[in-house]
Amino acid sequence: SQDRAMMKTMSGGNCNLNVPAKNSYRMVVLGASRVGKSSIVSRFLNGRFEDQYTPTIEDFHRKVYNIRGDMYQLDILDTSGNHPFPAMRRLSILTGDVFILVFSLDNRESFDEVKRLQKQILEVKSCLKNKTKETADLPMVICGNKNDHSEVYRKVRTDEGENLVSSDENCAYFEVSAKKNTNVDEMFYVLFSMAKLPHEMSPSLHRKISIQYGDTFQQKSFRMRRFKDMDAYGMISPFARRPSVNSDLKYIKSKVLREGQSREREKCTIQ
Repeated sequence: SQDRAMMKTMSGGNCNLNVPAKNSYRMVVLGASRVGKSSIVSRFLNGRFEDQYTPTIEDFHRKVYNIRGDMYQLDILDTSGNHPFPAMRRLSILTGDVFILVFSLDNRESFDEVKRLQKQILEVKSCLKNKTKETADLPMVICGNKNDHSEVYRKVRTDEGENLVSSDENCAYFEVSAKKNTNVDEMFYVLFSMAKLPHEMSPSLHRKISIQYGDTFQQKSFRMRRFKDMDAYGMISPFARRPSVNSDLKYIKSKVLREGQSREREKCTIQ
């Protein structure tokens, strides 16, 4: 679509891989502080767990895929749990295509924050849908992290998490452990399936390729000699930069203006 083409041209970065705009997506990871958002992202990208906690301001990652000869791009926005800038969080929601909401099973307040985030996402996206007449679904996973801890420390029951997604077929609930790598791959598999993306984008279903293969990675005939039986490959783009706030605003504005040029519009504010 024209919107995705605009988003793609503004996506920045030094990666020269030619990904069709319709195959470019943004995944937004939200939740309170210290619940393990970055640990889940690290598992997805690198298969590693970082023991040392470093507060996230906002991290941006990009992964590109060659799946049966077709190129895909997944931009990952790992947001701050403190969300010191509410307008930035709202903009992240507006530009997101798929969402992961993370709480810690041993922290009741983080679960309450996920409930607020879920409501905000639905409200913000509903506002945008009303203005653009979009009919796309909103794939979302609610993720209870740290299920490797003893049940003694559990503050949120499984049925409470399941109740948050019971009325929405595009929303799923998982209890995971980023530390033990429990259910993480399954969570991504379901998220991508709900988003109608290739399930090979989930961590265990593609071969990880280094940037040194970048020049040949996008070729339809790309096959690594030692992986002849594989038809799905993924590569982290090391030079990707987060699109500017101005770019994101232009992307959203273009969607709204194109639908409302011929009529009076109620303002869908970013603030």
